[in-house]
Amino acid sequence: MSRREKIEAMLADDPADTFLRYSLAMELDKEGDHDASLTRFADLTHDAPPYVPAFFMAGQQLVRLGRIDEARTILRDGIAAARIQGDLHAAGEMTEFLASLEQAN
Repeated sequence: MSRREKIEAMLADDPADTFLRYSLAMELDKEGDHDASLTRFADLTHDAPPYVPAFFMAGQQLVRLGRIDEARTILRDGIAAARIQGDLHAAGEMTEFLASLEQAN
């Protein structure tokens, strides 16, 4: 059984488990299934409250795929979500990453 299959089996028992959903998105990215991965990350960013790490990972994945404008948007949204949740560390990391994208142009 692959790592992804194990995560999916655990999700069958607890489909709302945020960490398992995040882990599945990460695993799909590793396997190269970027559309499915980004969809899973997007789902996490629409939770109430949104899962802040999903914004950063989606932004990084979008950059690797050359989708810079989309990455900027998701990172800006993630910075806002992190600030609302009081996660200044995550907001800072995403701000630095976003700034590095701005400098690249």
